Amino acid sequence: MNINQLETLITISRTMSFRKAGELLNLTQPAVSAQIKSLEDEFKTVLIDRNQPVTLTDQGKVFLDHAERILSIVSELKQRLTDLSHIPQGHIVLGTTTSIAMQILPRVLSYFQNQFPLIKTSILTMSSMQIMASVESGSVDIGIGYLSEGNPNLESSVLYYDTFEMVVSPQHPLSQTKHATLESLREIPFIMLSPDTVGRKFVDQIFKQNNIQPLVVMELSSSEEIKRMVELNLGAAIVSKMSISGELRRGTLQIIKVNEFEKTHPVGVVYKSGKYLNSAMQQFLSDLKGMRESQFMSTE
Repeated sequence: MNINQLETLITISRTMSFRKAGELLNLTQPAVSAQIKSLEDEFKTVLIDRNQPVTLTDQGKVFLDHAERILSIVSELKQRLTDLSHIPQGHIVLGTTTSIAMQILPRVLSYFQNQFPLIKTSILTMSSMQIMASVESGSVDIGIGYLSEGNPNLESSVLYYDTFEMVVSPQHPLSQTKHATLESLREIPFIMLSPDTVGRKFVDQIFKQNNIQPLVVMELSSSEEIKRMVELNLGAAIVSKMSISGELRRGTLQIIKVNEFEKTHPVGVVYKSGKYLNSAMQQFLSDLKGMRESQFMSTE
């Protein structure tokens, strides 16, 4: 058995085709078949049902699980050996919210990639709750989002504190009001974040504690989408203060202060406990944690 055979089996499981697997691996179809046949002979079992579409047998599914784990170990070994050169390099998959990706990461990554050009980053946007789950599952290396309750499987560090603010369009009836009571918001149409976000959970909790059922006319998955709807005067919203600096400067949104929302929320970096941190991740975490809180604020 060799690594190429395991890679071939995994590729077949994903493409469900010997031909497509060969194209991806730059192998002829007979070469692909020969590699799988060699594995089957060595382990004296049938790994693949060759009827169309190609599928794994029960034995093949068990073999696939172990093959993926073996390749993961080999990949980590290669990275550890590379790290011995003491040159920060590698690939980092970052998970963060849309607002953080747009407002904060450009400044952070611009500096980071200028200093360490051998480190490559991929960015996936999702809710803070999804970030935590993705870091825990290993599909994301490092997450940046709102920190909530502790998770023993995750390590976290606070980067800065944010607040949620109620915003309206300059054409909104409340636009001339600097402060509003929570009670006065009962009949105000709201555009809300989706229920699985930290911001929405916080807002729902505040309304529930005060026995108020908000009038929700729209739910969207990101603050960026919500801001556009509020600018069109389709409703009020409660969003991250960090995400609205540009709109406040341009005068397309206005903040209405509501005392109950004046609570700070930690935004931080998370990674999996016990996970091997390659040189790229070590350098990124070191630089990120070393930044002052003011460096995360917008300079627009």
